[in-house]
Amino acid sequence: MLEAALLAFTTFFAVIGPVDSAVLVASLTPNLTRAERRAVSVKAVFIATIIILVFALVGEPVLRQLGVSIAALQTAGGIILFIIAIDMTLSRRPGATTLSPGENAEVENKAEANAEIAVFPLATPLLAGPGAMTGAIVLAASTNGDSALLAAVIAGIVAVMALTLLLLLVAQEVHRMIGITARKVIVRVFGVLLAALAVQLIFNGISAASLFG
Repeated sequence: MLEAALLAFTTFFAVIGPVDSAVLVASLTPNLTRAERRAVSVKAVFIATIIILVFALVGEPVLRQLGVSIAALQTAGGIILFIIAIDMTLSRRPGATTLSPGENAEVENKAEANAEIAVFPLATPLLAGPGAMTGAIVLAASTNGDSALLAAVIAGIVAVMALTLLLLLVAQEVHRMIGITARKVIVRVFGVLLAALAVQLIFNGISAASLFG
């Protein structure tokens, strides 16, 4: 159980990037009061947590109905997470901190609406993005229906989201305290860890598919 919880915590810490998210919140909400920023942070983390947990709990049964095997899910999930890990290691982080021009325009148009900021872009796609959704499904499916292991995975997810909320609540302080170099080091270290986890998922998927006898 502890191993499953640590795996979930490490995976989601790498994919969600709580430190990067805190820095981004500080840059997106410079004109908000502390109380307003707190409300935005709580709502964003709450919505993101619900989304991720829904994917963890019902994502795999839905895929089963579509005829997608656990082996295929593990392999595909591993590939997606590996791509994210490469971006993290090269310090690009497109899935967590970079928005498209269209998304940036939408954020600017909604900057005065705190509730909209909490939903977009904070809750999704920054916190509950494709990587987090995929990771939730893959990790939940890897428990093979073991309720204790599933509970450990959920505990790991909740722990990361709780840490993310804590950092979002002190976003301005984190933004001032942590330097660019330190942030890049953290991102790259967890990028390497996520790459190793992703490769292991690919190996597990190929092994479970018995493609080589």
